[in-house]
Amino acid sequence: MAANTVLRWIPDGRRFVSTDSTGHSVTLSAPDENFGMKPSELILSALAGCAAFDVVGILEKKKTPLSFLEVKVTAEQDESAPWAFRKIYLHFLLKGEGLSEKSVQQAIDLSEEKYCSVAATLRGVAEISTSFEILEG
Repeated sequence: MAANTVLRWIPDGRRFVSTDSTGHSVTLSAPDENFGMKPSELILSALAGCAAFDVVGILEKKKTPLSFLEVKVTAEQDESAPWAFRKIYLHFLLKGEGLSEKSVQQAIDLSEEKYCSVAATLRGVAEISTSFEILEG
């Protein structure tokens, strides 16, 4: 199985557009450009997106679909170059009829340990921890 993306530089500073194999794009830039995401924080978004994709799918298979999901990510980086992430923390906020703590925890664990390719890639470099909160209403 192969994956691919194409990244193109926008010749006006340090802005880039990355397009995936399905034609979807994301803009990246330096923090001072105020235009796109920082590449390092895109890693955090990729991890959150991968985990969220899995959690939604697993809970749907368990017949407990969600009405709301948000993943807040915080991370600690080394203080010197190349500023690698060493600790990443994901906090899931979920809402849905019939959600149980057990089913949510199982879905998060399955994502992190079995299905999420981003977590599998980062594992061993960064410590990944998770928590969740089931919201009312």
